[in-house]
Amino acid sequence: MRKATAAAVLVAAPAVALALPAAGATAASTGQATVSILHGVPGLTVDVYANGEEVVGGFTPGTLTDPLTLPAGSYDLAVYPAGADPASAQPAISADDVAVPAGANATVVAHLSAEGAPTLTPFVNTPADLAAGQAELTVRHVAAAPAVDVRAGGTPVLTGLSNPQEASATVPAGTVSADVVLAGTDQVALGPADLTLPEGAETIVYAWGSAADSNLALATQTVRANGSAPSGVAAGEAGTVEGGLPWWVAAGGAVALAGAGLSVVRSRAQRARS
Repeated sequence: MRKATAAAVLVAAPAVALALPAAGATAASTGQATVSILHGVPGLTVDVYANGEEVVGGFTPGTLTDPLTLPAGSYDLAVYPAGADPASAQPAISADDVAVPAGANATVVAHLSAEGAPTLTPFVNTPADLAAGQAELTVRHVAAAPAVDVRAGGTPVLTGLSNPQEASATVPAGTVSADVVLAGTDQVALGPADLTLPEGAETIVYAWGSAADSNLALATQTVRANGSAPSGVAAGEAGTVEGGLPWWVAAGGAVALAGAGLSVVRSRAQRARS
């Protein structure tokens, strides 16, 4: 198992840069980025505004959007409780000058911190170069819960994962029964669930919700190394957004849920190779 150094992006000024590496030469050369959004804050249905325009209303917990290819640039974002009037209400989360760099392929997760506070973590989707018959399993801990181990077929494959860390392992493609247990124990926190791991792709599992409120849930996303668009299926309080996200382009905005003044941490804590 190889551990990587965590990278912190400090939101210390009005300008917020996701600082994501290029996801492909084509996207970078055309000045575009691919962004998906996961809403992982339980009990909070929101309306999302980008550049002063409502881009999605009634965005419910457990929803993982389809990916959007959007122009690289800088965007202002505000997230309000559903139905609130932006003219008088205070946003639940807001950020100005959110920078989305060309070539990025990212999933931005609005979720709870380990202590239960709403926060944001942007993750870079970087599928590994896989041999024939192999798949990549990535788990992202974005729940208000202690550190966990991830088991496949009852055997730990990723251990000691804390919020907001992620970990990856190369495994045989196919269907695997996976569950999430408290780190170092056999106490099941989530699952078991049957996961289909496509050959040559990165399957990303998000553990979100709150252990204290007994609403932990899983969401999954698939990203292919050949540059094809990622896909996602959310499990929990809502399904996927239908019809993609063309409203982002029409509104000239990007949903990149960032909180002003927050410390945003993106870390690939562990990557295991079999």
